[in-house]
Parts: sequence; C-alpha cells; structure tokens
Amino acid sequence: MFAQELVLKQRAEILHALCSSGSAEHLERILDILLAQGQLVWEEYQNIQVQGRALYTSARQLLDLIYTKGVDTCEFFLAALKQVLPEAQRAGISFSGCCSNLEKTEESQSTSTQTLLTQRPSLVSKLQSCINGALEALVESGHFTSVNCDEVLLPIHTPSQQARRLLDHVRSKGESAAKVVLHYIQESGSPLNQEKWTPPKEFSKYQKKLSSSVSAQSCFLSSYGGTSHMPLDEIYTEGQLELAHDCVDLNGALDLEDIVGMTGTVNEEADTVLVSGEAGSGKSTLLQRLHLLWARGVALREFLLLFPFSCRRLNSEQRELTVQELLFQHCCWPDKEQEEIFQFILDHPHLILFSFDGLDELKQGFSDEHRVCCPTQRVPVHILLFNLLQGSLMKGVRKVVTSRPEAVGPILKKHLRKEVLLKGFSPSGIDCFVKKHHSDPTVAAKVLESLQTNTALLGLCHSPVLCWIVSECHKELLGCGEGSPQTITDVYLMILQHFLQHQSPLTSTMGLGWLQEHLKTVLHLGRLAFEGIGTSCYIFTDTDLETCYITEKDICMGFLILSTDMSSTHSKCYEFLHVTMQCFFAALYIVLSSDTNHSAISKLFEPQSMREKGLSSTCFRTCLPSTDQQEQGLEGESVTAETPNLQITATFVSGLLSQRYRNLWRQCCPRGMMEKKVRQVVKCLSKGMHKHFRSIPQPVEGEKKSMHAMPGFVWLIKCIYEMQESKIAKDAMSKLEVDHLKLTYCNIGPVECTALAYVLQHLRNPVGLQLDNNSVGDVGVEQLLPCMHICNSIYLRNNNITDEGIHKLIAKGIQCDNFQKIALFNNKLTDACTRHFSLLLKTKQNFLSLRLGNNNITAEGAKQLAEGLKFNHSLKYLGLWGNKIGDAGAEALAGALEGSKTLVWFSLVGNGVGSAGACALAKMINSTSLEELWLTENCITRRGVEGLIQALEHNTHVKSVWLRNNDLSLEEVEEMTQCESRLIF
Repeated sequence: MFAQELVLKQRAEILHALCSSGSAEHLERILDILLAQGQLVWEEYQNIQVQGRALYTSARQLLDLIYTKGVDTCEFFLAALKQVLPEAQRAGISFSGCCSNLEKTEESQSTSTQTLLTQRPSLVSKLQSCINGALEALVESGHFTSVNCDEVLLPIHTPSQQARRLLDHVRSKGESAAKVVLHYIQESGSPLNQEKWTPPKEFSKYQKKLSSSVSAQSCFLSSYGGTSHMPLDEIYTEGQLELAHDCVDLNGALDLEDIVGMTGTVNEEADTVLVSGEAGSGKSTLLQRLHLLWARGVALREFLLLFPFSCRRLNSEQRELTVQELLFQHCCWPDKEQEEIFQFILDHPHLILFSFDGLDELKQGFSDEHRVCCPTQRVPVHILLFNLLQGSLMKGVRKVVTSRPEAVGPILKKHLRKEVLLKGFSPSGIDCFVKKHHSDPTVAAKVLESLQTNTALLGLCHSPVLCWIVSECHKELLGCGEGSPQTITDVYLMILQHFLQHQSPLTSTMGLGWLQEHLKTVLHLGRLAFEGIGTSCYIFTDTDLETCYITEKDICMGFLILSTDMSSTHSKCYEFLHVTMQCFFAALYIVLSSDTNHSAISKLFEPQSMREKGLSSTCFRTCLPSTDQQEQGLEGESVTAETPNLQITATFVSGLLSQRYRNLWRQCCPRGMMEKKVRQVVKCLSKGMHKHFRSIPQPVEGEKKSMHAMPGFVWLIKCIYEMQESKIAKDAMSKLEVDHLKLTYCNIGPVECTALAYVLQHLRNPVGLQLDNNSVGDVGVEQLLPCMHICNSIYLRNNNITDEGIHKLIAKGIQCDNFQKIALFNNKLTDACTRHFSLLLKTKQNFLSLRLGNNNITAEGAKQLAEGLKFNHSLKYLGLWGNKIGDAGAEALAGALEGSKTLVWFSLVGNGVGSAGACALAKMINSTSLEELWLTENCITRRGVEGLIQALEHNTHVKSVWLRNNDLSLEEVEEMTQCESRLIF
C-alpha cells in the first residue's frame, strides 16, 4: 500500500507540480505513458481529457482514478511522474521505493490501432517534427480531409498536442488509417530527416544577406561605446549569468549558448527565454555578442535564421503589421521569393531564433488579453510582440527577450521557458574589462589600483556601463586625489566633465566654470532627455532636436549617437549613449532649468502612485512650457512614463542637489531656486520613507516586529545615499522601529549595499538584516561593514560570497557585541572559510547561530570548525546541510560538541554521513542539550540507526531525529519506527 499512501499524502504537491506552470504538457505525457502501459483504457483517457476543462480539474480526476485502481497503477503513475517532471519541480516529492520499469512493452500487437496506444509516447515524440508530412500521407490515402487537417493544426495547440490530436483522429478512422501513419513514421527514418525539406532556391541567398546584415550591426559596441567605434571582439567581457530557478544539473557557470539551450528549462512547452538585469548590466551587449557569434557560424548553429529586434525602435512603428512585414521590414528584406521564404519559416519554426532587446522600453505593458493566432493578420506592433512571446504566434520559434526585472510581471512569466539573470561584472570581469579598454597596461594597472583603494567605486564598477565611464575617465579619476567618486552621480558628473572639456580643451574654463561654459548645451540635451523620459521615448528625430534647440555642436559633444536600424531610412534618428545617460540629463534639466514648475520633483518621486492612479505622461509633461509639437503629440494615445527610469532620474536629482555640488550650481542658477528644490527632495524622501514605515504590520504576539522592504524602499535608501547628508539618514532611521528588516529578492548588489550601510548605521536599536537571494558578493559584503555594529543577525543566503568576503565579514563581526547569528546557505565557501568561523566561535561567547549549508565544506573544514566549537559555550543552532563532511567530519564535530549545554538544533543533511558518523553522533546526544538532529539524505544503514535508538533509550530532551532517504529498506524503516517514534523517516 506504500505507493497508494504516497499518492494520497502528496496529493497537493503532485497537483502543484503538474499544474503550476500553466502548461498541460506534463499531465498529457503522463497520460500517454499510462495508456501505453495499459494502466488506463481509452474511455478513461477521454473522460480526463475533456476539451476546455480546467487543468487542475483534469489532474484531480486523474489522481482520483489512479488511487482507486490500486497499488500497481499508483506505482506506474509515480514512475511516470518522476520521468516527466523536471528536476526542480519534483524536488519536494518523494518517489521512495516506486521505481517501476517504464520501458516499452515487448508484447506483440495484433492490430495497428493497438500499436498507436502501446507506442504512444514515442509516436508523439516522433510526430512533432513531421506533422505536415503525416497529414499529407493521410490526405493522399483518402483517410483525412482538409477539415481534419485544420482540426489538428489549430495554432493554439503546441507541436506535441498536435501530434496527440492526430493520433486520436487516426484511431477513430480505423485500422487502415493507423497503418498509413505507422508506415509513414517508419519510412521517415531519423528525426533529423523526417520532413525531408528542401530550402527554397533563394533561401541560402537570404540567409547570407541576413547573416551579413546582423554581423555588420553587431561588430562594434552599439550602446555606450557608440562614439568610439570599439570592436566588440576587443572589448566584450563576460557578465555573471545565473538561472532564476535552481538547477541541479548545472555544473559550473552558464555560458552564452546555455541561454537558448536546455539547461535550466522550467517549461518545455514555452519558447521564450528572458534575460533580466538592471539598467547598465550589459543586456544589449550580451545580445550583440550572441548575434555576432551566430553570424560568424561559431554559435547557435542549430538556428538557420536569426531576427534581431529593438523594442526601443519598435516603439516608433505606427503601422499595423503582419509577422512577415515585421521580419522583413524591420530586419532584412529578401531580394526575391518573399512568400516562399516566409512559408519556409512557418514550416520550420524550430530553426528560427528571434531576439527582442529592451522589453522594458516598450511603451505598452505586457498583456495577453488580445490573442492573435494568424501570422497574416495585421495588428499593432505591441500586440504582435506580445503574441509572439506567449506563443500564440510562431509557436516553436525560440525567442530571447531582455528586460529590467521590475518590468516583467506574472502574466509574462507564466509564458517563459526559463529566466536568466545577468548580474554585471564579477571582480575578475572588472579587471578584464579595464585591461581591454586600455592598450597601455601601465594605465590599466593604475586604474585598477585606484579602484582597490576605493571600494565604493569598485562596487559601482560591477555595472558595465559605470565601469566603462570610470575607465573612460581615467585621467580625471587618477587626478582627483581625495575627491575620488563615491556615488553614481559622482561618476556621471565625471563623464559629463570629461566629454565637455575634451570637445574644447583649449578654451575650457578651469575650476568650477566648466559647466557654466557649456550650460546651454546641457539644458538643450536635458530638455530632450526630460521630454523623452516623460513619454517613454528613447529615439529622437531631427524635428525633436529642433524643438529643443539642439545644434550640430551639441550633437558633437558625444552624448547623442546615431540610432542605427537594420531597415532603410531617409532621415536621421538619434538616441542617448545609454538610457541611464538620458536619465542623468533629465535630472540635470530638473535641477538647472527654471522652466520646470514646482511640481516636477514631487511627481518624479511618486512614479508608482502615478501608475496606480493611471496618470499618463501628460501629468509629467505639464512640468514644461507647452509647444505646438507637444500638444500634437499628446492628442494621440497617452503613454505612461516608465517607473524604473523615473526612479533612476530621481536618484540623480538627489545626488545633484547634495551639499557638495551646490557651489557648482550657483554659477548657473539662482540660489533661492536651488534651495527650494533641495527642500522638495528632502520632503519627498521623508514622505516616501514614512509611507513604508506605516505599512509595517503589527507583530503577532510572541513574534518580532518585522518589515519586508520592497524595491521602492531600496530606491529611497539609494536616493538618501546619493545626497550624502547624514542628517537625512538619521531622521529617516529615527522613525524605523523594527526587530527584523527583510530585503530578499530586491536586486541588491554592491551599490545598494553601500547605500544600505550608509543609512542603516543610524538605526537606534539592533536589527536582524536579511539579504537572501541577492547579488551582494564579496565587494558588497565589504560595503556592509559600516552597519555591522547594528546587526544582531545577518542572512546572506545565495549571494555569490567567497572565502575572501567571509574573512572581512568575520574580522568585523568579532568586534561587534550585537552580532549573534549568520546564515550563508548556497554561497561559494570552502574549507578556507572555516578557520575564520572557528576564531569567531572561540572569541564570541554570545554567538547563537551558524548556518553554512550547501557550500563546499569537507571533512577538513569540519575539523577546523570543531576546534572553535570546543571552546564555545553559547551556540544553539549549527546548520551544515548540503556539504561534503562525511563520517570523518561528523566524528570531529560530534567530539567537539560533547557536553554542550546550549546546542538545540544540528543539521548534517546531505553530507555523505554513514553509520560510523551516526554512531559518533549517538555518543554525543546524551551529553548535550540537543533537541533536533537532522540526518536526512545521507547513507546511514541499519547499524547507524540502531546506535541512535540505543542513545535515545535514556534520553528525554531529544524531540526528533530526521532520517529520511538513507540506506534503509521499507521493512527496516517500519521496524525502526516501531522501536523509536522520535525517528522520522
């Protein structure tokens, strides 16, 4: 009855695994297997697969049915479930003892229709890539009509669903139709040759033309390096790529081809891969690199055609388009046979790759309300794009889309094949980029030395765009002495001064006058940027430039570059070097211009409320004096300014209005106006922080008061840091009264850590700081040190921290009286870090909790920890699950913990601990205050469990010993459970 019990007890987990992705594929594959194994009859299958029924309803009906059928069917079901589900989705489900053989049955089949059932899983797999050929064979033999073919090829069905629909139709047609299909599949041979397609004569010419065009567009860095024509090969530096979901099959780092490969796939039926990263993290450059490698034939060779799109440029497309017009007009126009080439694309979607750069820059938010299935139907471009991404159009074509994380909501995420996170440069990446950027190794060495002495600036350089600015302005950086940049605003002002003075080096004014000399240029560019930010416009025509009085001299300063497009055009279009540069100029305009009214700053600091209230760009643009062109532009569809870009602009405004720059502005605008704007920003920051504080719920009785901060809170913290005025930070923190501050999944990197430490150090009472699942890294750890004294606990799970970062963290933590707990699950720690923790345990006799799970600690590291544990008399919680400690390590730890009067919880889950280690731990149990011992997922045998049982006979304070998934038979588990109820299997 064990299999039946598993199905019943895990019903909720199984339902979630089958249905949470929104795709019916997992359920349908399991039904295929159960049909083939004879565990379901055809009528039962039809009762479950009712068209239009909710997925959860069908899954529940299947679970009810297989439970009533008994043990054998439940075993087959669990085996099928284990085979079908990806590793990540079956992680929480136990399949213990249910490993039924699902190999093909060798029974001879009397009829072809029976073969369709018994071989159904393999037939579905084989038919997916040759549906059209099989249908043609059935039509030619007279078994199918065109109506039957249309029913099979409905665009809403995936290729596997089309294959199942074909088999279902064939079964209803009888024995002769089944023979035709089986014969066709047998004759088709290898899956690679199943469709026997021959490309159109003009296809190879078009492929070469498209490849040449993509190569020409990709060979030079197109974003912030656009003015210097940097060859991509010479400057490209790998960023840090991570999967958004855990993947047990991933060994080592992700590479570029893994983005479109199978690694990390969570929804096999989806076609869209999302590459998400913050502004300046290198998303566009990464796509460029992919495009260039494809065009050269050295990567992505499984795709015959690659169509790259820029969402920024698609914004300017006012016409309604078909898919064919989108491909050929926005990418590359075939010289001949357009219809034939497009038909080839429709017939072979698995050979095609689309890329869409900058989904977050699209004016319209993603929606799946307007469904389009026909590739020849003309619709607005954003609707076309949304249907491509969700798979209603061009199903089977792989799509790669880039976006900032906050722009991607749950509606789009349910249509994703997987999500890849781009987290900027690693420390070695910064080193590599700077060396590539400077041909003179002496200069590169000086820049890197300067970064090592300024960790705040080093943290900023994890963003590739900021690393480029710092590297580009090396002369200013090396000559600034004590005034080295500390904030993002500092860095952008440095590039502003660099560009302005390099355009007129002989006439440039020394000292603070450099800005006054170029004030008109800054205001002209600022107005263009400000208007663009307000309307989500990033590409500007000559008319736009004329409206803002931008001259050829202003363009030559280098902040605007020609916007290249793969389609032909008769007029020039321009864009800023980078979207963050546009935000910076918009901020300069807000600070320096007298044309913006008093509401500009308050509206800028409330972007989220603008969206919630449905306010369009008209609200933001009323801050400008109106022009005829503006009025005309506002008559059409209203467009909401993008919250992320408004927030970046607000961050720059905060920095520009800091005390250290006011002497610079006084030469350019009235002092009274400047002081008024400063007061407005301070008021907005205070109001924003108080809004977050008011949202803190009252704690449940007996629990600590906790604040789960949202990304908007982190943004406000960054704004306060940019102002570099401790009084504002003190005022903000004086009103925050919590015991625990939770900042998980908030995209916190080294830059955010610097800002957090600057502000949180002014808290009045100690807090627990939870930063799990971010991108803190070693540099971020160093930036957090100034606020360590106020942290009684710090949680840094899954943050790419190495032994080097731990060395600095522990050195500081030992000096902090409040510091009592640390959690570092799933980082990059080795045995080298354990000597630092050993010192911590020896030194701090008030330390309570040490959790180092899922790292690379071996028996040697455990022995080093044991040296510290011998002298510690305070530790309550010790978590080392998911390491490689083994028996030797377990024995060392058990010996060190003997006699502990404080330890209550100890975990060695998944550490390769055998019976020798278990027996050592058994000896420890009776001499300690231990209440819970976790030994799940090890290799403990009966001998080790018997040792634990013997130790528990005279022990009353141990509440549970967890032993699931060890080397024990079902009979042994049942016997041991009866002997000792505190053993949990």
